[in-house]
Amino acid sequence: MKAYEVNFDGLVGPTHNYGGLSYGNVASQNNSQQGSNPREAALQGLAKMKALMEMGFQQGVLAPQERPDVQALRNLGFGGSDADVIQRAAKDAMPLLVASCSASSMWVANAATVSPSGDTADGRVHFTAANLNCKFHRSIEHPTTSRVLGAMFADARHFAHHAALPAVAQFGDEGAANHTRFCRDYGEAGVEFFVYGRSAFDTRYPAPHQYPARQTLEASRAVARLHGLSDAGVVFAQQNPAVIDQGVFHNDVIAVGNGEVLFHHQDAFLGTEAMLDELRDKLARRGGQFQSIAVPRDQVSVEDAVRSYLFNSQLLTRADGSMLLIVPEECRANSRVWQYLQGLTGSGGPVREVKVFDLKQSMQNGGGPACLRLRVALNEQELAAVNPAVIMTPALYIELTEWVDEHYRDRLVESDLADPQLLNECRSALDELTQILKLGSVYPFQL
Repeated sequence: MKAYEVNFDGLVGPTHNYGGLSYGNVASQNNSQQGSNPREAALQGLAKMKALMEMGFQQGVLAPQERPDVQALRNLGFGGSDADVIQRAAKDAMPLLVASCSASSMWVANAATVSPSGDTADGRVHFTAANLNCKFHRSIEHPTTSRVLGAMFADARHFAHHAALPAVAQFGDEGAANHTRFCRDYGEAGVEFFVYGRSAFDTRYPAPHQYPARQTLEASRAVARLHGLSDAGVVFAQQNPAVIDQGVFHNDVIAVGNGEVLFHHQDAFLGTEAMLDELRDKLARRGGQFQSIAVPRDQVSVEDAVRSYLFNSQLLTRADGSMLLIVPEECRANSRVWQYLQGLTGSGGPVREVKVFDLKQSMQNGGGPACLRLRVALNEQELAAVNPAVIMTPALYIELTEWVDEHYRDRLVESDLADPQLLNECRSALDELTQILKLGSVYPFQL
């Protein structure tokens, strides 16, 4: 049975703004308080989805969240009508209002960890929503994320959904941004690669000094257990604490994998050679031939990788077996990175082509092509069981662009977040979106 890797891209929400909320994310901090353009951001994301669909890749869309999150503000002591809550928060605690308005759910690589049916004990596709408890503005996402994923992947014969892990530091879970999968074919058993920044309980593991390590070993192991993965099908690797302190807040800022290939920076991991040997051995036992493409530090520094988001790219397998790398415009603007990429595609290796996309609105907030998509490997039966309204088609692209043009503002600054009308605009837009995507009632205001 044929199988596919389907990319479900996050649709940027109407409150897209530069709040500078993500400590450890260099772009987020450097662009704090700049004016944003939510309409342009959403259209840039949709343009990428359309382009991949037209290249022949299976492409879906994942809905944004209701923002501002009025209930989160109520839980913190702000009362009255919804308008009262927003205005009181703006007056007494503007940083909390900014956090409650974040459109960070657009980066759906953090939405969940997904294990395909070829790897799991019960032969179903498993989803565990990420608790994202390292940052308040992201920790409030997982209840809606779970409802949206449940509406997209509703058939219990094929899909299993797990609640987020306990929302405590010891089980910090950032989803698929720290997870990838290697396989000979998407429908066959593969090797799942979990990357963590620290151990919560074992002090023998080193940790970064400046920025937080968001993913714990304990969280990664818990997800593997929940998904029914075998020891023969998992590898756990630790991020290099020194690169976390240089702004590598997730593994997908310094490495990306697909099929039998891991594309990574030389300094991405601790114990690199032993880890690569384990991946090579375990994938070989499942019929695959693992390949590592390590980018040397003397050609591309960690700083260059973080600023260009070279590794926050999409590595896609084309019909002829060759690979395509989707990168942001910032890679072309960096002479060292661009020179490396020209050599990579001409080296005779698996990566044959690089395509560049303008994702400036997302990039300025710290998210590139890989952040914007959640990968789900599905066989033909499973793909047929997915809610068909969330699969990108030419007609859906047109409908969503028209929806964005109707509902989104073209400029947003911090003071605009205090306007209760923004909440009304967001709710009106999302109510219509749930009808377009046939999601049912997934947002708090609809429940």
